[in-house]
Amino acid sequence: MLSRNKMEHAPTLNTVLMVEEALKNMNESVITIAELKRKLPKQVNHNTLMVILEYLEQSNKILVTLKGITWVHNTNQNLRKAIARGMEL
Repeated sequence: MLSRNKMEHAPTLNTVLMVEEALKNMNESVITIAELKRKLPKQVNHNTLMVILEYLEQSNKILVTLKGITWVHNTNQNLRKAIARGMEL
């Protein structure tokens, strides 16, 4: 959960969208925080980036593991329909 001391570095919507786009459009399947910082078009404060990554993980758009960060959110409507109609084994 986002704590009050992290809110000292509250990200702007533009910064959140910039990080989200960078992760969504990355060529690699997994990226480290250091690599992500290098690929962002603008510098982002480390604590602010951590708040953004925590938000994206809580909203099920990314997974953060020991190896790095990966984008998992899928907006494909056909996939959503297949999951909704699918049988559970």
